[in-house]
Amino acid sequence: MNDTPQPSADSSVTDVVEPADDVLTGSGLAAEKAKRLAKIAGIRADGREPYPYRFDRSHTLAEIRAAHGDIEAGAETDAHVAVAGRLMLKRDTGKLIFANLRDRSDQIQLFISKAEVGDDAFASIADLDLGDWIGVEGSVMATRTGELSIKVQSLVLLAKAVRPIPDKWKGLTDTDTRFRQRYADLIVNEDARRAFQVRHATIQSFRTTLSGRGYIEVETPVLHMEAGGAHARPFVTHHNTLDLDLYLRIALELHLKRLIVGGMERVFEIGRIFRNEGMSTRHNPEFTMMECYQAFADVSDIIALTEELITNAARDALGTTTIDLDGEMVDLAQPWRQVRMIDLVAEATGVEVHPSQPLEQLRSLAAQHGVSCAPRWGSGKIIEELFEALCEHTLVHPTFVTGHPVEISPLARVDRNDPQLTERFELFIVGREFANGYSELNDPVEQRTRFEDEQAAKDAGDDEATGVDEDYLRALEYGMPPTGGLGVGMDRVAMMLAGVSSIKEIILFPTLRPEVL
Repeated sequence: MNDTPQPSADSSVTDVVEPADDVLTGSGLAAEKAKRLAKIAGIRADGREPYPYRFDRSHTLAEIRAAHGDIEAGAETDAHVAVAGRLMLKRDTGKLIFANLRDRSDQIQLFISKAEVGDDAFASIADLDLGDWIGVEGSVMATRTGELSIKVQSLVLLAKAVRPIPDKWKGLTDTDTRFRQRYADLIVNEDARRAFQVRHATIQSFRTTLSGRGYIEVETPVLHMEAGGAHARPFVTHHNTLDLDLYLRIALELHLKRLIVGGMERVFEIGRIFRNEGMSTRHNPEFTMMECYQAFADVSDIIALTEELITNAARDALGTTTIDLDGEMVDLAQPWRQVRMIDLVAEATGVEVHPSQPLEQLRSLAAQHGVSCAPRWGSGKIIEELFEALCEHTLVHPTFVTGHPVEISPLARVDRNDPQLTERFELFIVGREFANGYSELNDPVEQRTRFEDEQAAKDAGDDEATGVDEDYLRALEYGMPPTGGLGVGMDRVAMMLAGVSSIKEIILFPTLRPEVL
């Protein structure tokens, strides 16, 4: 219980600082805030509370529209409702006030008659400001023009807005301000609200599909002793009690596969990932990943699952599997292309490539195409760099790029037909990577060798290389069955389905430079 003395209704009136007369008569933000603070003081002086504790709502606005959206123009019903929302528009004609109320679900007109609510209540309603939260009781009707409305019988202020909301038509014109003040952006920007509805539906669809296939949702640690499961630079933090540096996770993979060892067979997690890398329209330092692992499966099962997950998400979020990809309508329900990375590089360069080739041949090919190579890179890494430079941006339609070299795939099994490639894929759509999956390496001896190669690269200065995770190796020694695994960038899927070009549009509070005040 909080023992701090709480102010009485009377004392709260005297706590409000009365603004000077010249401020009240001025213009601009300071003057507008001062006027609204003066209204709060007046409300409390009248014995009313501008911030009551609760309001009992009977319907959302969408529920009212669904039940009564087809009533005839000029008709009144005996349906009594109690609704709540933010006041978005108000037009006073003297004896009538028309207002727009919006809640999370919809927007509806309020029809307020002085004859119905009385002179005092009408004057109080007329004194409301746009942005105020209000609760309304009344009956459902339609105006003579057919506008579905609520004929107001009583109205109560639920929260006084001290700061005016952004202009309805201009909104927040500065992009940085939109992302920094997401609360204000959501008030006036219907596109922003829709994008986050699509994001929610996308994530919910993934959960539904995976649960329907027998997967169990789990939670694994955010703080890791070793930053593993991906090639990325981690964030480092310090645990004071243990006097130990820890890493914010860069992937979910290694803990989830420990659960496969434990016999859980099908697991998934949708969680926040942290990578200490650059920011762009495609990258945010913290983002949302879905990773799932299935015992007794291989890469072919995971490719089929990936198609199902994303196609179902489109259907659940948009009501269709046909979406706009760079101006071209594409039906995600159609089979997706599968092609090896080395074949794409060959198409782009006109030269066959393979990790077995002499390193100098691949270095020369890279130089011919303006791709610079670090001295420590092997043939597999050079092939990947050629792919990223020459091929990635051309993959507009959904494409599974397969057969990654072993060098760049430390956790994937070697291809059963080519030991220098792996049973791995990445999914590319509109030139962006959306997913990564493979037949999981489950041989603890080979995994140790791969980890040691990663450690050597890390010691040589590769900030994105991983180290040797001894506990994960110990888990593998208990035996992990044949397993297929998948990681999907949920933000990018939401971007695609919402039709936005920047990852900041579908992260509620993206990472930004500090605000200069």
